[in-house]
Amino acid sequence: MTAVLSLEVYHQQQRDAAYRTQVHAAVDVLLDDLEVQMADSTEGLPSLFTLTEAVRAERSQLSGTIVQAYVERRYETYLHQARADCPQCGHSLKARPSRPRTVATMVGPVTVERPYFYCTICRQGFYPLDEALGLSDHVKQTDIQEAACELALDMPYEQATRYLDKWTDASISDCVLHDLVGEIGQDVTVLDVCPTREEIQQRIAQVGAGHKWKPILVLGIDGAAVPTRPDTAKGTRPGRKKVRARRGRWKGEYREAKGVRFYLVDEDRIVHLISWHQVQSEEELGEALRQIQQAGLIPEEDVRLCAIGDGAPWIWKWVQQLFPSARQILDYYHCSGYLHAVAEAQYGADGVRATQWLEATMARLFCNEGAGVIWGLQRMKPVSDEAEKAIESALTYFTPRLEQITYGSHRKGGYPIGSGAIESAHRFIAHIRLKRSGAWWYTENSNAILALRCARYNGTLERLFERKRRPHIAEPHKDENG
Repeated sequence: MTAVLSLEVYHQQQRDAAYRTQVHAAVDVLLDDLEVQMADSTEGLPSLFTLTEAVRAERSQLSGTIVQAYVERRYETYLHQARADCPQCGHSLKARPSRPRTVATMVGPVTVERPYFYCTICRQGFYPLDEALGLSDHVKQTDIQEAACELALDMPYEQATRYLDKWTDASISDCVLHDLVGEIGQDVTVLDVCPTREEIQQRIAQVGAGHKWKPILVLGIDGAAVPTRPDTAKGTRPGRKKVRARRGRWKGEYREAKGVRFYLVDEDRIVHLISWHQVQSEEELGEALRQIQQAGLIPEEDVRLCAIGDGAPWIWKWVQQLFPSARQILDYYHCSGYLHAVAEAQYGADGVRATQWLEATMARLFCNEGAGVIWGLQRMKPVSDEAEKAIESALTYFTPRLEQITYGSHRKGGYPIGSGAIESAHRFIAHIRLKRSGAWWYTENSNAILALRCARYNGTLERLFERKRRPHIAEPHKDENG
């Protein structure tokens, strides 16, 4: 019995056949070009490297043709669309002549011819196919943008573009990449780079599984200097390509990139939760902490929360305001710095005695005898003005923070006593990218890089990319009521 095909099914089969014919023709072209190149080779039988390089050089045309043919097959409705409603006023519009557009992707160039619609009432034109495909306004599409951006987070823009061009079928200029990173990273807030409440709770549950006590969650706060350049270094010529001011006319300045890091202590390792680093004031950092706290990202009832930092007053001001129940721990190694200064100034001429005093005092501090250390400093008779100054600085540092230096109690509870985790975060998030030889950053550019690098280490970078691809995607930290 002969099957009867509908006209629609028949046309679909014809389109499928035409699609495969187009792709097979592109494969034949690649094979023909490969044969010609290998025939012209002067090395006899080509090495595997020569063969793979030849295929890699030609494959973008093939893969681009496959994508283009697939679009022509599956998006036929958009390619031959005769009418469309204006997205602003809803007025029915007639298609204008098709306009071709070639875009660059990671798999090669893709050309599409699509109808154009223009509303004379709203004075706005649009391409329905562009929206259906999610095309970027840039020639370089989002796959290239994201790949290049990821490279630029680890290396200078010029080097990133060179690697992209060498190892992929895509290319981008360092100027365009610089603008793209700024575009993606601008206006990114702390909540944009934070994991969701559910993700954080899942990590807490994993660390706490099988243990009697609640897991320890640490808040580390610190600042680190990064090189910045003033706005006066910017050019004044109008247009996109501005002329940079001569180096002699401006002077770079090291400014503090203040950062916070939340992490869990899991025996001999830490489990990272949130990092946020920006060249910012203490008020701006405090506001970022407030947003984290108000979003409910830190479930204080499920953890033993502690805060670690040096003696900077602004650190403890925000800890006290936002997390008053957290155990406060003064960094042990900053304390040791003050005691080293006392030993050197008081006993500098006698190295053995200086070492003995320092080791004994550090041991007392380590074993929960902070009050005894303060008492010993008060009884010391300085041998010089330098020694008197060092002793006074140590007393000023220790005396108002006696509860923060009960290191024996901290260690008994399993709490860390050093701020190495937040200092390490500064190194692998800020310093490794910003503090390169000769690098001086405008604040907005450094903050864009820092925001994206924080997102990477928080595991949310892909979410930022997705938000750029789909601007109307829901915010992860907002409920239905906003």
